Amino acid sequence: MEFASHPAWLDHAIFYEIYPQSFCDTNADGIGDFRGILRKLPVIQELGCNALWLNPCFASPFRDAGYDVLDFYTAAPRYGTNEDLKELFAEAHRRGMHVFLDLVPGHTAIDHPGFAESCKGDRNAWTDRYVWTDNVWERMEGASFLHGISERNGSCLVNFFSHQPALNYGFEEIDRPWQQSPDAPGPQANIAEMKRIMDFWLSLGCDGFRVDMAHAMVKNDPEKKGTIRLWQGIRAWLDKTHPGAAMVSEWGDPEKSLEGGFHMDFLLHFGPSHYNDLFRCEEPYFSARGKGSAAAFMAHYLACRKKAGPNGLIAFPSGNHDMARLAKYLTPEEIRLVFAFLLTMPGVPFIYYGDEIGMRYLEGIHSVEGGYERTGSRSPMQWDRTANAGFSAAPAERLYIAQDADPERPNVADQQADPDSLWRTVQALTALRRAHPALDNTGDFELLADEGYPLVYRRSAGSERITVVVNPAAAPCVWQVKGQILSAVGESASLTDKGLCVQGQTVCMVLEG
Repeated sequence: MEFASHPAWLDHAIFYEIYPQSFCDTNADGIGDFRGILRKLPVIQELGCNALWLNPCFASPFRDAGYDVLDFYTAAPRYGTNEDLKELFAEAHRRGMHVFLDLVPGHTAIDHPGFAESCKGDRNAWTDRYVWTDNVWERMEGASFLHGISERNGSCLVNFFSHQPALNYGFEEIDRPWQQSPDAPGPQANIAEMKRIMDFWLSLGCDGFRVDMAHAMVKNDPEKKGTIRLWQGIRAWLDKTHPGAAMVSEWGDPEKSLEGGFHMDFLLHFGPSHYNDLFRCEEPYFSARGKGSAAAFMAHYLACRKKAGPNGLIAFPSGNHDMARLAKYLTPEEIRLVFAFLLTMPGVPFIYYGDEIGMRYLEGIHSVEGGYERTGSRSPMQWDRTANAGFSAAPAERLYIAQDADPERPNVADQQADPDSLWRTVQALTALRRAHPALDNTGDFELLADEGYPLVYRRSAGSERITVVVNPAAAPCVWQVKGQILSAVGESASLTDKGLCVQGQTVCMVLEG
């Protein structure tokens, strides 16, 4: 299946991921809200981001931070109303920004009224909308089920936590009588409902979706052929009905997700990407110790890039709500270099809220709403030096998640006032990316070196060629290139008769010529 190119606005998009609970609270209940996001749009825009990804904000019992949806058509009251969200879309558009919502199509909350209907013994419109066995004693290797909870004789598959019953999109390989084809009425009804949900929010002003667990829709699908067909159908419908809308998948396998019609896919902390080799392991490549390797990551990236074709984008996140923050593994100086890498690579950059100031990972705090060890990466945003770091006027004990208690915790206001801060570094890098077509999302990429240190690549667009020399290690290095230095993040770099001399812990961008 051939697809039209991605929406033009993705060519220049730099996303900012917002965990709504923890971003900005305007009504002093200890939980962030839509009005808080509206209030902070100018700061996000000043940083250089022109697109938002909001983690789930639909009505939910919040056992899994909103990834357990109760009503796909209604904003969670803790954040505000549909009208508030519509106003956020409109204000973002007025500023030339775009907004993604987080779509969770694979399961619902166990409290969803459709699941209650599905549990009934008599057949009804919801009987085949969830994945049920035909006997309460039935099991399937590698899968988890809810059993003993319904009057119907069967067990219901769950996608993740036990309160997230799996919606039925069929089975690619059928080996049990109760497994249905993707073409069966139940799976087809779920696909139709997904389109209605997407159409509803796109019509209110949403610009697209990050799709949760996009790889796990059709079951018993080892080659993901059924799941790819499902998303190809969604993409064909989207191109006809909302051609400016975009989708990014939580899949971690661009070869398959982009074939399925997603405009972009993340390289993430799971799967074969070796993303953790760079930032989150015992010896990250971006550590000054200089003991890491970027080779496996680059090999996988180049393979994905080749298969993605000219219209496929690969997204690089600084982090997200499911992984430990950069600051758990790297110093503020090292994090600067991470951003210099992320913002000079092709594809679509994603900045997780707070990473731009080096917010810390909070060790050992109690799990909140299914976060468990992830909770330490979901603490309230730190805006200034006022109470609760400017996040909320609620008493500290009422905050959604405990906040970094260090009086010297990083915050936006201090870093905006400091020209040498991480925040200002990220701002300068987003401006540099936007000023040079070679560094933009669709600029070409050529890997020049990835064995040890430095990592070197060339970006190009038209006649513009920029070599990026990434040297996180403490030891200096030399690279042969002619031109002028556009920017050096970290220590320093200079062009001499010997070539480009890059000091330790430095990323240098050279305009060739």
